[in-house]
Amino acid sequence: MPGALRCALAAGGLVLSGLAAAAQTAPPPRGADRAPPAVAQLLGAWDLEQTGAPRRCTVTLGVEETAGGRQLRFPATCRRALPLLADVTSWSLGPDGAPRLNGADGKAVLAFGQQVPTGFSGRARDGRDYALNRGTHPRVARRPAPSPAEVAATAAQRPTQIDPSRAPAAATLPGLYALMRQQGREACRLRLVAPTAEGEAADARLERPCPDTGITIFDPTTWRYAGGRLTLIARKGHSIDLVFEAGVWRKDPAVGATLLLRRLQP
Repeated sequence: MPGALRCALAAGGLVLSGLAAAAQTAPPPRGADRAPPAVAQLLGAWDLEQTGAPRRCTVTLGVEETAGGRQLRFPATCRRALPLLADVTSWSLGPDGAPRLNGADGKAVLAFGQQVPTGFSGRARDGRDYALNRGTHPRVARRPAPSPAEVAATAAQRPTQIDPSRAPAAATLPGLYALMRQQGREACRLRLVAPTAEGEAADARLERPCPDTGITIFDPTTWRYAGGRLTLIARKGHSIDLVFEAGVWRKDPAVGATLLLRRLQP
């Protein structure tokens, strides 16, 4: 075989293998990042075929919502290969999480009720059996269930639910407090001045020196109390909420650096 032909064939093989690799590593379909997990893992192209017949067409399940379901796209020639598609305008999830192809009335023309290794199978209104196969089309990976640590981290980012009737009375809050990063280890001191009227914001005074750089930068100058939540407001306007637990006030949600307030004896 001449050297030039051999090089051309080798180059062609590289191109084909590159295209095959690209098909497997293609980016996820548009909208997969904002779709519910059950929808996201179905988005993209599938091979629709009539069971036992050489009739096949590529259909694409889209994320966009339309009348009767979500957008379904396929070439116009598919209506000749699979006449069933002449009545299909959208797709949606069935009660069992399997896809179904719907008509203009939103009712299923073809419902896939059985999952098989290559995709799904089901029976249509015309009484024929069909299969929806993944083929070599890229799929969005199924999202794994969150670990206990991830669940705990997510919960920690949510504000604590408070029963205001069981929270400390507002009149008991003014006074001198120890600011702590760890339970029992005082970092700085903060005085909450009594408000002039109930429910209004009042002055907060950070006693100097305060060796904690983070607290000094935060520099709380105002406080307010509502619904069982104590809010410290910094000189620059940002704020931190605290809730009362086990005799101390703690930052809530409990993310980032720890901050505790413990009331000191007058």
